Amino acid sequence: MVHGTPGYRGTRVGVAQGSPARNQSDHGDGQQLPRIRVPYWCAKGHETRLVFLKLPDEQIPKTWDCPKCGALATRDADTPAPARPEDEIFKSHLDYVKERRSSQDAEVVLAGALDRLRARGVLPDQLLGDS
Repeated sequence: MVHGTPGYRGTRVGVAQGSPARNQSDHGDGQQLPRIRVPYWCAKGHETRLVFLKLPDEQIPKTWDCPKCGALATRDADTPAPARPEDEIFKSHLDYVKERRSSQDAEVVLAGALDRLRARGVLPDQLLGDS
């Protein structure tokens, strides 16, 4: 059988064309659970809106990490979040790498990676000005 599309995107083995989807409920469209959108603000004024199931207020987190700056954000725009304790300060991926490796270790790892790329012919010396 020849298909006009490059793949079987969205199909499963054993599903015939025109057959009903098997992963849907037999009860029609299903029941949508009620949801609410909750805004959070950090001290820098970044707003983050998250969607939660409609739960009692005490089950919705009072604080959330700001995805833009990593600071704590609260649900009240007028009340900034308290500062994080020193042991919970936001760290980037690079901060964690720097904790594990010194600058000298990083130079050794970088030199090894560049040597492997040069040996495979992926990185010619001319690009780096090492000639």
